[in-house]
Amino acid sequence: MVTYSSLTLKDVLNQSRILYADRPSLAFVGEKSLSYCELSIHVNNVSCMLSTMGIEKGDRVALLGENSPNWGVAYLAITCMGAVVVPILPDFSGVEVKRILNHSQAKAIFISAKQYSKLQALEAKEMPEILLLNNLEVVTSYANKVDGSIGYSRPEPVLNIDFCNVDTPEPMEEDLAAIIYTSGTTGRPKGVMLTHKNLISNALSTFQIQNIKSTDRLVSLLPLSHTYECTIGFIMPLMRGASVYYLQKPPTPPVLIPALQEIKPTMMLVVPLIIEKVFRSKILPQLTSSNISARLYKIPLFRKVLHKIAARKLHKTFGGQLHFFGVGGAKLSYDVERFLYEGGFPYSIGYGMTEASPLLSGCTPSLVRFRCAGFSLPGQEMKVVNPNQTTGEGEVWVRGANVMEGYYKDEELTREVLTDDGWLKTGDLGVIHSNGFLELRGRLKNMIVGPSGENIYPEDIEEVINSHSLVLESLVYEIGGKLVAKVLLNYEALESKYVNFKEAAVSMQQSVQDRAKGIMDEIKHYANSKVASFSKVSLVVEQVEPFEKTPTHKIKRFIYTTISK
Repeated sequence: MVTYSSLTLKDVLNQSRILYADRPSLAFVGEKSLSYCELSIHVNNVSCMLSTMGIEKGDRVALLGENSPNWGVAYLAITCMGAVVVPILPDFSGVEVKRILNHSQAKAIFISAKQYSKLQALEAKEMPEILLLNNLEVVTSYANKVDGSIGYSRPEPVLNIDFCNVDTPEPMEEDLAAIIYTSGTTGRPKGVMLTHKNLISNALSTFQIQNIKSTDRLVSLLPLSHTYECTIGFIMPLMRGASVYYLQKPPTPPVLIPALQEIKPTMMLVVPLIIEKVFRSKILPQLTSSNISARLYKIPLFRKVLHKIAARKLHKTFGGQLHFFGVGGAKLSYDVERFLYEGGFPYSIGYGMTEASPLLSGCTPSLVRFRCAGFSLPGQEMKVVNPNQTTGEGEVWVRGANVMEGYYKDEELTREVLTDDGWLKTGDLGVIHSNGFLELRGRLKNMIVGPSGENIYPEDIEEVINSHSLVLESLVYEIGGKLVAKVLLNYEALESKYVNFKEAAVSMQQSVQDRAKGIMDEIKHYANSKVASFSKVSLVVEQVEPFEKTPTHKIKRFIYTTISK
């Protein structure tokens, strides 16, 4: 059992350096890993460099770049010398980056070559000190462009004698470690303030429901600038001496599958969209490829057998040694979870939010309950407020050492979500069952009140619509007292289902899009046959372009519901 003298990232790194000195820590797939000793040396050198640049305890230092070992070095270097890291999502635009840098008053920024052009949105007087993430060196003179193809490198992992006399500040548990700006789904980005204690306490609580060992290997797929990946996929592995590997290209099948075969990860973190795409584009078509198999698939007994066979094949594709497959960030669709559950795949559903560092509930794969998000983390309080007397559902509130300090420079918004006695109002509706497992029902702000006072959860209707073979995604909202669904069609499945779809359309002087409109009624009938009478949709319309999404691939609902109304 590892014990820490203080719950800070610096103490965590010091302990890991001692316990796992020669173990591999961070690496790109296919390249030599940094040992924990080497990682500690790099972090110390960069911390000292920041100090000589005038960065002091409490100063904000931004971090904008793709996942890489250097990202981890920069993150730890900033926080271990008492400064505050401001991780910025690579998906943010130049305008959003400018707003974050100005709002946080960042004195410096680590930025990758691929993201460098986003600094053009800043005026000269707004420009912070710049450090290139690719080589961890100071950019002495700002240039409008940097070669985006520059690779990653680091100095030799030896203590820099130039920094021998540099004393860096010592972070304390209650000190701010990070300000994380979330895009959310509400359209109001906000800076979540997390202390060292917030982050480390959340990691320690999570270890009580799912341990990590020094022999574990992770392949990182989600952005490190998001708390889900940062805490669970970066900080926690480092606390236990595990190894984390990063891809240098987007995780397309030709890139990801060879990487999985090489690393043979034992643990992975994904958002639902990743596994849903795999299931609907690869697995389900194979399970229902003929009329006979399609009919058998509708019979529960045969479906379960087919799921077990397919799940074993998927496990081999992922390297064959996976014992934990964490799914979080959004709700996993019913049909995909049914496949994982019946197939015996080692998955676990977690529930969290940035404001809670982030994990709120979860469990080990052996304890998974279907359609539940695990149980409340040990050491944290969770309750359902104002539960419905019939259904038991209400807003989920939590309280614990993992709950944020508040929103940076926004006391009003902080008061809206944090009570005086420390409860965080999650905005999520759920039920805590008698066995302690939490079942989420939807977002409070998304809930629609039906004509007779019924609670309608658009997420539940969307889940049904998304299970249709011709649908990729959907969004349900209320307008004029009626439920409307926007649907993004799966044109690949559409053309596969109707053999000569394009040819027939041309011969009838119809475009593919014209023919697709006729399919809206089919989807509407399909959905309405599977939902309660008060949840039936009145209209289904095609969404031509993919929905805009948050970093965890939730649809930015406010964009579409605002436009529609």
